[in-house]
Amino acid sequence: MGWFYTNLLKIPQEYPTFGVLLIVKEGDYMNFEMLVNQRQSTRSYDPNRAVEIEKIEEILQAVRLSPSACNGQPYHLTVVRGEKAKLVARATTSMGMNKFALDAPVLIVIAEEPYVSTASLGAKLKNNDYRSIDIGIAVSYLTLKATELGLGTCILGWFEEKEIQKVINTTDKIRLVVTLGYAKNDEIRSKKRKELKLPRRMRLWSL
Repeated sequence: MGWFYTNLLKIPQEYPTFGVLLIVKEGDYMNFEMLVNQRQSTRSYDPNRAVEIEKIEEILQAVRLSPSACNGQPYHLTVVRGEKAKLVARATTSMGMNKFALDAPVLIVIAEEPYVSTASLGAKLKNNDYRSIDIGIAVSYLTLKATELGLGTCILGWFEEKEIQKVINTTDKIRLVVTLGYAKNDEIRSKKRKELKLPRRMRLWSL
């Protein structure tokens, strides 16, 4: 997995060990259940509040630690700020979509990389798209870590790929774009999800 940065400081090699307690804001501590309830798609950002480099580093470190098939991590992340972030954001707004992205101070572009040989073989033999699974896991880590740090995110799958490739100077397939920043409104919306009791949705087998 490679790390590519636009208008960012180089990230140091050493990172602190993550603790058990999760810090969202100064003085606020959450366990995992609280964290997943606080994470939500943020569609309103404060354009005048920059995201600290230290927090971006922590988010990237969390992604680095996410699991993947054969530990291949078949993706790379491009962190974009400033005017280039505006260009990436505009590439997500065709047909009136995702206009809020224009206010996000940071955008993170997730692009594919080739499988490692063992994961490639497994994907072919088992007809399973491990790369998409790995990217989904990585982005989950990204959004949860951002939530821990008091930041908002939104995962975008609607974008003009060629425009983004031009901005970040890559020919690799773009899979997702994630907006990152401080929310204008800290209100946590109630979650609307399918119930566990629905038939065949989740089952527990006993011996």
